[in-house]
Amino acid sequence: MHTTRHFARPSREQDHSSHSLTNLSAYCYVGPMRLVDCIAQCHEPFIVRDNVDGRLTTLNNTADFSASIACCPLRYVLTDDLVRLCADLAYSKGARAVACADLLRAPAATLWVEWSNEAWERALRTYGFPLVKDGLQWIGRRGVWIRSNPQGRRGSIRTFWTQTDERAPLASSVEGYFDFDTPVGEDPEPFDGLGGEAGCVYDEMQSHDDVLGRCFRFRYERSWSDYYRRSGLTASQAGTLWRHCLGTVAMDVPMLLSFLLLLATRSGLPQIRQDHARLNRQRRRAGKPPLLAHIEVRAPLLAEYQERRARALAASRRHPRLHHVRGHLVRRGSQIFWRVPHLRGHARAGVVRTRTVVWTFS
Repeated sequence: MHTTRHFARPSREQDHSSHSLTNLSAYCYVGPMRLVDCIAQCHEPFIVRDNVDGRLTTLNNTADFSASIACCPLRYVLTDDLVRLCADLAYSKGARAVACADLLRAPAATLWVEWSNEAWERALRTYGFPLVKDGLQWIGRRGVWIRSNPQGRRGSIRTFWTQTDERAPLASSVEGYFDFDTPVGEDPEPFDGLGGEAGCVYDEMQSHDDVLGRCFRFRYERSWSDYYRRSGLTASQAGTLWRHCLGTVAMDVPMLLSFLLLLATRSGLPQIRQDHARLNRQRRRAGKPPLLAHIEVRAPLLAEYQERRARALAASRRHPRLHHVRGHLVRRGSQIFWRVPHLRGHARAGVVRTRTVVWTFS
């Protein structure tokens, strides 16, 4: 059996918070590579020393996933324009009126999704989320490792991110599991069948169909749970630590779900496969490990819309009636209508030729 603690949506935090520990893992230069390549090439265990008693502990982290992610058959890299679109769908008030859990599924038993933190940070700031100033979670890139059942409806997630160019990427101490078929009023069962205490993050403004609160639960990974249990934290310290660690991963879920929703549409998303064949031949001759193939995924919106929006927002305020309308979603059966963010006002600021995008599901 597993118990559940309920918390409102947390603010973003930096990265691992721990009880007086020092990371002894080796430093390595990761440069401008994709996060998936950094993880595949990371083989140093994550060892920490407790600054109180000097005990060494090996915790589950990036190196434990290097082989699995390197063998993953499906790896997606989101472009910045798609990150902005997914953020619009995930965090705008207008997107909260659509019940979509029945349309969601992971497209493979193992799946990798990554994106740029900078683009995501700008999107979150647009929607008023309080972010930690100069937090390490905004350096470099961010990714999520997903495992699911054959139907793609139940599974688990683990978040990874880069810290700096000189340090190896980190894995979150908190992992999540989900079941999109969870009935209202019940808890999803852990994907790995293991019990333990789990937490729920919910959105009070989306109580009518809060997919995050109904279908997802979060818990410490087992080695991190054992470590913190031995650390002698008070109840207050343990609660603060839990919210801190949960804040590093919970905000990923709405954007990830938006991506899976768009991916499931009949028209799909524009995709370009990157296999690095020529570059990898040069890397092998130089004794360097090859880079992993991945699929670059872009937003389906018209380029002219982005250009017109940028020009109009940069214009002067000579026309006070010109204003920006927030995007919103409407679902009708197997179709979702996305009323894209658009400008309303004087025609001299530019004409938005279309304001509606329709996605159809099988």
